Amino acid sequence: MTTRLADIAAQAGVSEATVSRVLNGKPGVAATTRQSVLAALDVLGYERPVRLRQRSEGLVGLITPELENPIFPALAQVIGQALTRQGYTPVLATQTPGGSTEDELTEMLVDRGVAGIIYVSGLHADTTADMQRYERLRAQGVPFVLVDGFSPKVQAPFISPDDRAAMTLAVTHLASLGHTRIGLALGPKRFVPVQRKIEGFVRAVQDQLNLPADVIETELIQHSLYTLEGGQAAATALIERGCTAVVCASDMMALGAIRAARRHGLEVPTDISVVGFDDSPLIAFTDPPLTTVRKPVPAMGQAAVRTLLEEIGGTPAPHSEFVFMPELVVRGSTASAPGDRVRP
Repeated sequence: MTTRLADIAAQAGVSEATVSRVLNGKPGVAATTRQSVLAALDVLGYERPVRLRQRSEGLVGLITPELENPIFPALAQVIGQALTRQGYTPVLATQTPGGSTEDELTEMLVDRGVAGIIYVSGLHADTTADMQRYERLRAQGVPFVLVDGFSPKVQAPFISPDDRAAMTLAVTHLASLGHTRIGLALGPKRFVPVQRKIEGFVRAVQDQLNLPADVIETELIQHSLYTLEGGQAAATALIERGCTAVVCASDMMALGAIRAARRHGLEVPTDISVVGFDDSPLIAFTDPPLTTVRKPVPAMGQAAVRTLLEEIGGTPAPHSEFVFMPELVVRGSTASAPGDRVRP
C-alpha cells in the first residue's frame, strides 16, 4: 500500500498524504488536484476505489467509418477522454465493410437511449447521400454534431479542418523547394473534404506555378481510395505523368505513394517528395519521416464534445461550421526538386 501511495504521489506530483485523502474521499483537496490523482491511478493501471468511480451522466455515441486509418482512433481517443471528463460514457460504433451501416448504428445507439451522437466522416460528407436521415434524427430529439464534412441541407453544428488551407500549405512548401510538377492524390470526388482540397490545390498551384486550371485538373489530380493501396495507385499515375512531388489527402495514401516511388526505382526525397495529411500517430517514425499537414485533432475533438454538450444542455450552438486551421510539419520526405539541386 505504501509503495502504491508513493507511485501515485510521484505520478500526480503531490504528497502521499494528499493521495491518501483523495483515495479515502476526504474533503480539503482542490478539484484539479483530485483529478490529477485519479488520472495517476488510471495511468498506473490501478483500479479506482468504488466510491471514486464517476456516475455516468449518460451515454454518448461516436460513429466512425473505420479504425484502420490511425487518425480515427486518435480522434476517438480525444473525444472519449473529453466526454469522460464531463461525466459521460462514450460508446464507440464503427462501420466496417459488409458490417453495420451508419443508419443501423444510429438506430442501435438511439434504442439504447444515448444523450447525443458525434459522427466522424459520415454520410454527411458524401454529396450523393440523402441528408433527410439527419433531419429525422433531429425530429426524434437526439442532439448530434458532425465532424469532417459539410452540408447546407443539415441544420446542425459541423466541425472541420480547413482543407483548402491545408493544400495551400503543402503546395507553397513544395513550390519553395523548386517543384514545378506537383500532383495531388486523394479519395473519391463525391466527398466534401475532397472537393475542398481540390479547390485549395488548384488555387495554390495557379498562384505558385501559374498553370491553367484545366491542366491542373486533368494532369495533376488523381482520385483513388483512402488506403495505402489507393495512394500507391494514384501516385503511380502521377509519377508516370512526370510529377516530382505528390501531395496526399491522408498519411495512409502517402505511405502508398512512397511505396509507388520505390517500385519505380525512385528515392524519397532525393528523386520525389511526398506530403501527407493528418499527422497520424507514429507517422513521424516512418522511413523517411513523413512531411505532413497536421490535422488539429485535439482542438476538433474537444470542440465536438463541447458543442454536443451545449446541444444536450439545451443551449445549442449556432447551426454553422467551426473550421480549424491545420499546420505544416516538415520532416524527411520532402527536399528540393531533382533539377534544382547543386551537383557535386
